[in-house]
Amino acid sequence: MSARAHPTLALRPMLSADVPLMADIFRASIADLTGDDYSEPQQEAWASVADDEDEFGRKLAGQLTLVATMGGSPVGFASLAGTDTIDMLYVHPAAAGQGAGAMLADALEKLAGARGAETLKVDASDSAAGFFQKRGYVPQRRNTVGINDEWLANTTMHKTLGKGGVS
Repeated sequence: MSARAHPTLALRPMLSADVPLMADIFRASIADLTGDDYSEPQQEAWASVADDEDEFGRKLAGQLTLVATMGGSPVGFASLAGTDTIDMLYVHPAAAGQGAGAMLADALEKLAGARGAETLKVDASDSAAGFFQKRGYVPQRRNTVGINDEWLANTTMHKTLGKGGVS
């Protein structure tokens, strides 16, 4: 019996051909990973942001967007808006807890630091706040965001970056 290697995680830039899959990852992540914190109508409103894939793709293309792959297949993505804001970080539920989110966050922190950011901020969903808090992000304020006819809460969090994006 031969040993099987675990699929390796890797990062690459997002390609325009990735947009439909990024939209699928976005929707699946919201549907499967946020149910403890948001109602079904809230989840549906949130996921509807990807309904217009052209607009969703333009948003991601206008930011620095990285794709996490496992065994060569995309399992997550994250985007850096400007020099100092994590706009999106989503991992497919089938790959959650396997390091893709941490790898994406590490990369954005390093890139933000390399671009001169002293702090990195994120508006973390209630479902993601613990992930960011473990990484050294400090809650600053609570927010309420309206999407369609639903209101969703999140928390603006900041992390002080050291040289090269590492705190």
